[in-house]
Amino acid sequence: MYEDKLIAIYFFICEKYGEELKYVCKRFSNIAVPDFTDEEVLTIYFFSMIEERRFRISEMHRFAKRYLGSWFPS
Repeated sequence: MYEDKLIAIYFFICEKYGEELKYVCKRFSNIAVPDFTDEEVLTIYFFSMIEERRFRISEMHRFAKRYLGSWFPS
């Protein structure tokens, strides 16, 4: 069931922000071409907060690495 919510959040972000994210958000990384998209980052962020009640970045990272690796392999 959580897969449906994860997909819904991803599509909402893509629909709402589309290509705009790269112009309004700044990545704090020295990697010129990352392996993952801004949409994927926001999906993990929102899903972790809404469904898992994880509010610290370190908690979100651990959760995503442990449980969402098949959805976001990079």
